[in-house]
Amino acid sequence: MSQTTASTEEEDATSSSWALNDEYLPNDVALYMASMLQGWRAFYIKWQTEMAERAFSVLELVKQSAHYESLEVGDYQRAMELLKKTEMGFKDVQLYLLTPKRSVLVNLIGLHYCLVWLGIQSEYVKAALCTNQIGDRNICLRWWILGQWVNGFRRADQMHVGIASLTKLLEPKQEQFLFVIQRGIMHEVLRVQISADFRTSAWIARDMHSQR
Repeated sequence: MSQTTASTEEEDATSSSWALNDEYLPNDVALYMASMLQGWRAFYIKWQTEMAERAFSVLELVKQSAHYESLEVGDYQRAMELLKKTEMGFKDVQLYLLTPKRSVLVNLIGLHYCLVWLGIQSEYVKAALCTNQIGDRNICLRWWILGQWVNGFRRADQMHVGIASLTKLLEPKQEQFLFVIQRGIMHEVLRVQISADFRTSAWIARDMHSQR
């Protein structure tokens, strides 16, 4: 018998053996495997339902706190703290927060969470923004700094403005943007406000943006 023929017969015998094992799989093993699969499916559905509920709590907080598409930094930070408690992963954030149907404020919170809390590398976050087609959305940041004292008189408070797309926020030169938000109101900083694009935000309602 040639080596080729012997090899072929050995493969046929192996295939027959596997077919025999599959055909005569013990009922208790088959039931166990089916139960395991059903258990994992039920666990997955339950987990996704729970993640959706947790995400909804963050969305509701942003919705209730926002005025004219703007958030005060205190409200933003509360939303971020709530998001941390949800223990959502990167995939969950992509599914529930980094989507076109959510506001750019929600998108920013999701981006910020991924970078700072989850420690996701910027290139992966950028890819998620690109996939969901939200990278070009703009965020406008305004912060007011206490006016300095000169010759016994205090100068007017200074307002600073920064505008950047979500993708641009991932660049090193834009680190100050997220730093100002994370730092919040402290020392010389009197107020920090995060808004949608400058042209479509609460800037049209100047009373919302005046120093108070």
